[in-house]
Parts: sequence; C-alpha cells; structure tokens
Amino acid sequence: MRDFKLPAIIGCLALLIYSIFGNLMMDITLQYIPYDTDVAFLRIKQDEMALDYYKVAFFIHVYTSMLVLLAAFTQFSDYFLKMFPKIHKTIGWIYVIVVLGFSAPSGLIMGYHANGGWSSQLAFCLLSILWFYFTLRAIIHIKNKKVKLHNQFMLRSFALTMSAITLRAWKYIIVALFEPKPMDVYRLVAWLSWVVNLLIIEIYIYYKYKDNKI
Repeated sequence: MRDFKLPAIIGCLALLIYSIFGNLMMDITLQYIPYDTDVAFLRIKQDEMALDYYKVAFFIHVYTSMLVLLAAFTQFSDYFLKMFPKIHKTIGWIYVIVVLGFSAPSGLIMGYHANGGWSSQLAFCLLSILWFYFTLRAIIHIKNKKVKLHNQFMLRSFALTMSAITLRAWKYIIVALFEPKPMDVYRLVAWLSWVVNLLIIEIYIYYKYKDNKI
C-alpha cells in the first residue's frame, strides 16, 4: 500500500467512465452506418435533410466524431507521451486536422440549424467556434515550441470535444430528475454540455499551472 496513489486510481476510474460513454457514442454513430437519413435524430430533422449542405455537414460530423474522441486514450497520458512520442505526435496531428478541417466547421453548420430556437443555435455555434479556436491556438503554440500553452489549449479543445458525451449525460440527468419538456431539455443541455466542461478545465489549468511560468 506504500505505493498507492489516489490520482492514479482517479485517472483509471475516469478512463473507465470515459470508455463506457465512448462505447455509447460508438453505438449512436453506428446507427447511421450504412448511410441512412431516416433514423434516430434525423427523424426530426427531415426539413434540414432536404438541404444538401446540411446533409453533408451532418454525416461529416457524425463520421469524424469517434476519431477525435479516441484521442483521449493517447494524448493526455504523460506515460504514453514519454514512451511513444512519435505516435503521440501523429495522433495529435490527426486530431487537429479532423477538428479544424471537418468536425468544427460541420458542427457550426449543424449549430445554425439546431432545434430549440436561437438559444440552442447560439450555444452550438459558440461551441464550434471556440472548438476551432482552441485547437488552432494549440497547434500554433506547439509550432512555436510553447509546450505549456499548447497543453493548456489542447485541454480546452478536448473539453469541448467531450461535449458530445456530456450532452447525453446531462440529458439523462435532467430528464430523470425533473421530467421537463423535450425542447426545454435541449436548450439546457446545449449550454451545459460544454460550458461546465470548460469551467472545470479552466479550474484544472489554473491549479496545475499557477506556479509555473509559461
């Protein structure tokens, strides 16, 4: 028991929970494979699916979501970085390319057409813009060899990536506790799914780096 480390246990528990919700996201993604425009979420988006650009954006977003979520298993482990730096770098570039080139832009289009009116639309559009911005800043900082700033912005970026999971989690919690109207739930989780993540990661960054010079 001398070598017992609570942070390591917490990290393993967090990874387990992440794996469970990651599997849930995989199940959701598989609903749209092979290509299907009349299943699950799309059954209430038939007007939008008549728009070719929305249809393309939706399937790009869905099909790339798992790539960025899988990055957590390699990119935030100091052990993995030390043991496999080349793999870390390669997966990092894949993450950046997918977010900047596909996931964030397609998310912005979807956000513009989000259910729940202007509040939900604003929430999801801000999410996509900040996701793009944080990821871009992260890559600029590492190109300039500012490793700590790179790490901080990648943490912010991935906090927003996690909104795909936390959106579902908040939805289950709110429905179970309050049983509100569906659109009220959607307006709430549109904000909770990423704002809470960002607040948590900002607190984490503050305490981790407050005594370190950038």
